Amino acid sequence: MTAPRKIALSTTPTPEALAALRLGDVVYLDGTIYTAREGVYMRALEKNANIPMELPAESAANFHCSPAATINEDGTFTLGAVTATASFRFAKWIGPWMERSGAKLIIGKGGMTSADYKRDFVPNGAVYLTTVGYGTGALLGRGVQAVKAVHWNEELGLAQAMWVLECSGMGPFIVASDLQGNCLFERENAKIAPGLAAAYEGTRPATLKRYGETDDRTDEVI
Repeated sequence: MTAPRKIALSTTPTPEALAALRLGDVVYLDGTIYTAREGVYMRALEKNANIPMELPAESAANFHCSPAATINEDGTFTLGAVTATASFRFAKWIGPWMERSGAKLIIGKGGMTSADYKRDFVPNGAVYLTTVGYGTGALLGRGVQAVKAVHWNEELGLAQAMWVLECSGMGPFIVASDLQGNCLFERENAKIAPGLAAAYEGTRPATLKRYGETDDRTDEVI
C-alpha cells in the first residue's frame, strides 16, 4: 500500500493547488481559518447580515467547528481543543455560502455525499477536508497559533460565533472530495460493501438502525 501524500496547503489556495489534490491526501493548513456553522449561515444568508471579514481575501477556509475556548475578562482568548462537527447538517447552506464567501476549503467531520459535492462544491471550485477520526481536537488545537477575533459572539454565543484562527501546520486533515466531486468515503465504501455480507454471516440482526431508518450495513456515508 502506498503511503498517503502529505501536503502543506494555504488557507487561500490557488486553483492550481486545489487541482493538484487527490482523494486521500493528508493536508496541513497554514494561514487564517474561520469557523462558521448554522448560526453564522442563518445570520449571513437568511438575515442578510454583513459578514465581518473580507472573504475570501482573508481566508477561503471554513471550519465546521465549536472551539473549546473562552473569552477572558481582559479580552484575550484561551483556546484548547478545536473539535469538528458533522458537516452533512449544513448541506442546505453550503452552496449559497460558498457563492457569497468564496470559500474553497470546507473542513469538518464525516464529509458529505458526492451529490452534495457535485451540486455545490464543483461549481464553486471547492474541496472538502475531513478530520481524522474522533478525539483529535486537542491535536488540531496545537496548530492554532492565535485567536485573531471572535465575531457575533453576543448574537450567537461562543459555540456558534465566528472564530478567526491563525494556524500553522494545522492538521492532519484528509482530502475527502476533489474538484470533480468525487467522494472518498463513497469510493472506499464501494470496495468494502461486497464483503460485508460474509463478514456478518451468522451474526444476529442489528438492534439499532443506521440513521434510525435502515439496518442495511452497506447504507453508509460517513
